[in-house]
Amino acid sequence: MSTSKPPRVWVSNATPKKGEVLRVRAQMEHVMESGLRTDPATNKIRPRNIVTRFEARLGSALLFSWEPNISVAQNPYIEFTFLARESGDLNMLWKDDAGLSVTAQKTITVA
Repeated sequence: MSTSKPPRVWVSNATPKKGEVLRVRAQMEHVMESGLRTDPATNKIRPRNIVTRFEARLGSALLFSWEPNISVAQNPYIEFTFLARESGDLNMLWKDDAGLSVTAQKTITVA
């Protein structure tokens, strides 16, 4: 998993009114190696290394989770919506087969 660039995250409104639908777009850099391709330099199968879990939480409440599979393209992009009910930190977490994790955070302030 590339940690040289932080994930890109966009939230439709960081200061929504209570009950407003918020849209979140998130993308991170990852090769998403399926384990089905051969490395031309070594002629050996490249080991599988995909993002296996994505979670989005507002505070401690789980808003969204996703477990992608090998058919997902590199640099996975995800989009989801939720109702703004309370203020808090929107925490996003990506985990891969190699055991690496990447996080991103946005603060949501409900008016």
